[in-house]
Amino acid sequence: MNYEFTNPCTSVGRVLTVASDIEVLARFGRALADPIRCRILLALRAAPAHPADLAGALGISRTRLSNHLACLRDCGLVVAVPVGRRSRYELADPRLGHALDDLRTAVVAVETDRSCPDAGEKGCC
Repeated sequence: MNYEFTNPCTSVGRVLTVASDIEVLARFGRALADPIRCRILLALRAAPAHPADLAGALGISRTRLSNHLACLRDCGLVVAVPVGRRSRYELADPRLGHALDDLRTAVVAVETDRSCPDAGEKGCC
């Protein structure tokens, strides 16, 4: 299914395409693959925020935060909302907050005596 809509958060009027189920999950996985991006998403789940406030709350530089916000925007998970001369960031869809809560509280079965055989090479687990 391919729906099109205009993002009300931008004055440019960009046309966005709704991603397929697999693409959505892959984008979510990419976003969650980094602990800082996870922290940003959880902070934005609580409330929209300006980059300077997010950087201070997370204890990271604005440059580093900016790079992670760009990734989250590219993944389609956050949007920048113009507020005067500044931008405020928020989750692109309120349902993402519920999805984050579900993922955060899910029970994950992990064997403590084993790790992924490719952990050293791939940086996983």
